[in-house]
Amino acid sequence: MADTSKSAARRQGNGPTTLVAEGCVIEGTISGSSDAMVSGTIIGNSTLSGLVTIAATGEWRGTLAADDIVVSGRVDGDIIATGCIEIAATASISGSVRGAKISVAEGAIIDGEMRIGARPATSKPVKPANLAHASASAH
Repeated sequence: MADTSKSAARRQGNGPTTLVAEGCVIEGTISGSSDAMVSGTIIGNSTLSGLVTIAATGEWRGTLAADDIVVSGRVDGDIIATGCIEIAATASISGSVRGAKISVAEGAIIDGEMRIGARPATSKPVKPANLAHASASAH
């Protein structure tokens, strides 16, 4: 994990990268189709298509949902990736982590549940009423 240049989560192709510089604070819901590099602070939830990187100086407070996620800084909230999640040794996470693939470096702090190979963030749970109806029609 020390050499992130070869990382599966590091890829190009989503157009320009959105940068949140150290010292900047952004509040609100973030959505879109772009890679993002966060060195400052985000307070809010996201639904992003692309790679989101939280730098060592970066902080995210809220639900972070994206295709691929690299965390070197702090996240207070849930992390959900349809692809890969990389957690660096400098990372501190308070919340659940769910992704198709998760790698964690020695020294990272995670206070929450981890689920590997979980359903993608776009999946909707089946409601109990639908289960009862499906069970009744199967008989």
